[in-house]
Amino acid sequence: MINNLVDILNNTKKQNPLIHHITNYVTVNDCANVTLAVGASPAMADDEAEVEEFVDIASALLINIGTLNKDIKNSIIKACKRANEKGVPVILDPVGVGASKFRKDFVNELFETSKISCIRGNISEIKSILNLSSNKKGADASKEDLESIDNTLNIAKELANKLGLVVAITGEIDVISDGKKVIAIKNGNHLLPYITGTGCMCSSLVASYCGASKDKIYEATILGVITMGIAGEIAYENSNNKGLGTFHKELFNAISNFNQEILIKKANYQEIK
Repeated sequence: MINNLVDILNNTKKQNPLIHHITNYVTVNDCANVTLAVGASPAMADDEAEVEEFVDIASALLINIGTLNKDIKNSIIKACKRANEKGVPVILDPVGVGASKFRKDFVNELFETSKISCIRGNISEIKSILNLSSNKKGADASKEDLESIDNTLNIAKELANKLGLVVAITGEIDVISDGKKVIAIKNGNHLLPYITGTGCMCSSLVASYCGASKDKIYEATILGVITMGIAGEIAYENSNNKGLGTFHKELFNAISNFNQEILIKKANYQEIK
């Protein structure tokens, strides 16, 4: 596994893949910057009139429904259709999917009309897609939805098999499955949930690596999640308890300085099966 992750990390910097984001306006700047930090290039085009042209030159398409509206909905449908035609992997971040019928219905429509390569969300979002959650908290995971690690592994594998894609459930312990293989990742830091957009940024990292490794979506997703987790650990060490502002700054420093030596030394994961 580690050799695959190293190859994807280095290939991303060499290839400089263009990652087309249709994302939310709350975290768009941070998502663009983490994409740049790992060697990819961000495009943040969401108007229906031009999304197909951007998909044509993109290596991956990231869909984030954090600030979904009717116009963005149409752009997403159009972009996903074009991406499927061009063989461009589509990564979905279903932000707050359980918070409203509008979001839930749209995500269901997306699964019916488009091929999604990977979905990354918290436990509440993933359980909502499986109709196992009634969380109305918004973008954050609810305590009521927290599961044992064994149950989380089973949920990830179930959704991956049901939809035919890679599922990443991020939380205190991150779980990723392609429907056959399952991995648990123990990197991370307790401050990450207190920075708005760390989940969105993680999805941008996943998309960046997927754009450089279209034939290794599972491994690219693992690397994206591990990158954010390790960066959180390093940021905490370097922020010296100065507060969230310093932690946020150090998080970007850690992502921009991330390399294969740090990956090999600090990656903490267990391949379950």
